[in-house]
Amino acid sequence: MKHAPFLKLLSGAALALALVSSPAIARDRHGDQGSKDTKQALYPNATRKEPKLDLSSQKEQKKLNDGLDAVNAGDKDKAMQLLQPLAQEADSKYARSLALQGIANLKYNDGDLKGAIASLKQSLDIGVMPNDTYFQLEYELAQFYLADEQYQQSIDTIEKWRSEGKRETAESYALEGNAYYRLEKYPEAITAMKKAVSMTDKPESSWNQILMASYSESGQADQAAQLAQQQLAANPNDTTALSNAVAVMMQAQKYPEAIKLMEQARASGALKDEKSYVNLAKLYLITGQNSDDPKPSAKKAEGVLDDGMAKGIVSSSYGNLKLLGDASYIAGDESKAIASYKKAMPMAKDGEAAIRAGQLLISQQKYSEAKTLIKQGIDKGVQHKGTAYMLLAEAERGLKNKAGAIAAMKQAAQDPDTAAKAKAWLKQAGAGK
Repeated sequence: MKHAPFLKLLSGAALALALVSSPAIARDRHGDQGSKDTKQALYPNATRKEPKLDLSSQKEQKKLNDGLDAVNAGDKDKAMQLLQPLAQEADSKYARSLALQGIANLKYNDGDLKGAIASLKQSLDIGVMPNDTYFQLEYELAQFYLADEQYQQSIDTIEKWRSEGKRETAESYALEGNAYYRLEKYPEAITAMKKAVSMTDKPESSWNQILMASYSESGQADQAAQLAQQQLAANPNDTTALSNAVAVMMQAQKYPEAIKLMEQARASGALKDEKSYVNLAKLYLITGQNSDDPKPSAKKAEGVLDDGMAKGIVSSSYGNLKLLGDASYIAGDESKAIASYKKAMPMAKDGEAAIRAGQLLISQQKYSEAKTLIKQGIDKGVQHKGTAYMLLAEAERGLKNKAGAIAAMKQAAQDPDTAAKAKAWLKQAGAGK
């Protein structure tokens, strides 16, 4: 039996990305190792001249410390009560600056990103903070810009931080790579993320996700697939690593490799969700379509769905039953295909499953049942109406109903896709007009 071609079954899977988390007050390491008690300057080679502190009032210092402690404790009301007056009226410019930074964090936590940015810029512009504090807050500003989707400003700020502060950290390059990715500047994102990953033995999973996605978007599918396999090899029980590896394999059209990964996961019990089972079945069907004999791959797709349904992982939804019917149809298991299509029909929003079942019933010479299902399918709506009417005509011919066959063929003749064949048949049957 000649099989009708399937539409594209799988689309490229998007890789999940993570924004930076809310920055903490005066965070001072940005990924560097070391004790918080270390007194060594964080920016010893900074080009910025170190200003002198002007905080001499113990009263203002206590209010500032209490206010920042309240920010870190999540006590917004107390923090604003203490910091707002300092930000506006403190004699010390240093106290005003840090009060504004505390307020910026409160606004950030409330989702007021633009307000947070404005307060933090105001804090930095006062210009009296010591270098360690100043550059910490400048780094924080770059994070705020990223969270507010002001990606170029984030890049400009982190580059200024790196240039003037004379520091390089893995996190700073990861932030830059994230921003470049969002701007769809994939070569720049790749460069920054590779630098970030090279600077630490514990890169965050989101960094490799962005790097893989950048490779894929820039047409370097092989590089994306190689990185995905490396990540999965390092974390064989990580479902996210598996999903990423399969996604990039699919994007690179490396279907056999993707199947191998998923079958290994299925054998070990790591394939646990419905989407993975369904995608594995679809991958088998895709590879079968590209081979001289699609039946073996279709049989494997059928087995995957049967396994998932038996385990209660794959539900008996319309889409899954239709897919099982398609797999059985291509595999040559007509009775099973018909049964699957019939189960799917009550849940269907269109008549495609009914048409497929009717087509198979015709091949089994069950013309009356085929006619009933095909008419139901046409009434419910099908994508290729002319083909459906030609099948209906075939069922009518099997029932020796020439008038019914002619009526169906006249309908098929109205569809541009089947008009030529239908008109030729009508002419031969003496019913051309």
